[in-house]
Amino acid sequence: MSTIPAIQSAYQGIQSGMQSLNKNAFAVASESTKGGDMVTPMVNMNSDKLQVQASAKALQISSDTLGSLLDIKV
Repeated sequence: MSTIPAIQSAYQGIQSGMQSLNKNAFAVASESTKGGDMVTPMVNMNSDKLQVQASAKALQISSDTLGSLLDIKV
């Protein structure tokens, strides 16, 4: 894995968002069989999606910036 802090943070954001998304998806599935409250986990899933998208964008920008810096040095 890269030692560039921005890239590490982006990877961690993606990983954290995906783990939370998985947890909330399980909660929705569990509550749907019990007839329980599914609203909170579904709202959380939307937040998780946005976190993953933002982290992916940060990773893309960091990668593009690093590529540009390498192009300048070469």
